[in-house]
Amino acid sequence: MILKPAFKYITLLALPLAAVTTFSSTAAAFEPEGKVECIAPSDPGGGWDFTCRSVGNVMQELDLVPANVQTINMAGAGGGVAFAHTVSKRAGDDHLLVAASTATTTRLAQGQFPGLTADQVNWIGALGADYGIIAVAADSEIDDLNELMDSLKEDPRSVKFAGGSAKGGWDHLKVLIAAQAADVENLPRIAYLSYNNGGEALTQVIGGHVDAFTGDITEAQGFMESGDLRVLAVLSEERLPGDLSDIPTAREQGIDALGPNWRGFYMPADVSEEAKAYWTDAMDTIYQSEEWQNVMAQNGLMPFHMTAGEFEEFVLNQISDIEQLSKDIGLIQ
Repeated sequence: MILKPAFKYITLLALPLAAVTTFSSTAAAFEPEGKVECIAPSDPGGGWDFTCRSVGNVMQELDLVPANVQTINMAGAGGGVAFAHTVSKRAGDDHLLVAASTATTTRLAQGQFPGLTADQVNWIGALGADYGIIAVAADSEIDDLNELMDSLKEDPRSVKFAGGSAKGGWDHLKVLIAAQAADVENLPRIAYLSYNNGGEALTQVIGGHVDAFTGDITEAQGFMESGDLRVLAVLSEERLPGDLSDIPTAREQGIDALGPNWRGFYMPADVSEEAKAYWTDAMDTIYQSEEWQNVMAQNGLMPFHMTAGEFEEFVLNQISDIEQLSKDIGLIQ
């Protein structure tokens, strides 16, 4: 058996909205001085890059940092290069944040960061959820999601997908979840090509080199607005708000597939409790701000906010659930 509908119980599908708090007295004992860095574990143009740059801008606007937040792009191994760098070389650095997402927990769940585990960093908070999409070039002959799935039923290798995660990563899993929901067989045979970020994957699809894109809505908006990309489905419970409301969900096309991708941060181990409290409270302040709510609305991010212990527990549970899903579809033993 290739896959049971196990994905429906995955913790990542629950998107609670935690209560927002004000800065604690513990956090007040620490304030960043000088340069704050945010590592985006990808080249410019992907979702992690968006997370670093957009949150960095809001931090400056809210005076949570004394100067600019410097985004450092560190691509490689589906986020593994940045994770290893943080663990091995940046322990104790309380001026470093690293962008993370469901793609990060997916790689950890599958043992793709050799010798590294989730408890070697501090999970600070999440600031929204970005829903997955399946899209094609504007001039593609594929009209809708069901037509694409029908092609996969006839031949699982007839459609090639491009995504910004490594093989077996979250972008890859989204295709497999949708295909399983559409009763496609031989899921491991579906062709998936991995690129360093969503922007690079999109360029391959727009250029006609790959048939379809699997990624997140924030990565695709520029190509959607230029008319180069046509989204076949968004993997959300309901249609997204605003200008994105014309995109059909997979569910309304008869394919019960969901693919939310949280956006958040971790930081190195061995930082003080005061520093952790400061950055945790900063996440709360950012999330409740009008500036961040505007960013969410403009980029299709849905409500999702957790910090500190609650977020760490969520991350560990999600890793456990994705590990089971990956076993069910034959990606890992």
